[in-house]
Amino acid sequence: MKNIERVYKMSFASVYPHYIQKAERKGRSKDEVDQIISWLTGYDAIALQRILDNKTDFETLFNEAPRINPNVHKITGLICGYRVEEIEDPIMQKVRYLDKLVDELAKGKSMDKILRT
Repeated sequence: MKNIERVYKMSFASVYPHYIQKAERKGRSKDEVDQIISWLTGYDAIALQRILDNKTDFETLFNEAPRINPNVHKITGLICGYRVEEIEDPIMQKVRYLDKLVDELAKGKSMDKILRT
């Protein structure tokens, strides 16, 4: 439970550069990471920048998301040793969804497959 609370209060801005680095190391772009975040949460570029500037935590990021994508149930598989579709805590599940999508980007999956279109 303590780990979950720690993740809830973690600033999204502190993790975001790691998502970018992970993608760029594999020849992918910041724009693709931003597209994934937008697809998952409904935030546009201006809102995302505000979240980064304000050092918004993960709990607030997901609780205030304009629209969690209705296709999130299509995100399945393992991330950090957990099956994302079986994570019971709703915020932690969304955090892991994002981790999974960035992982897929870094592994070279096409954006169509990542965005479940």
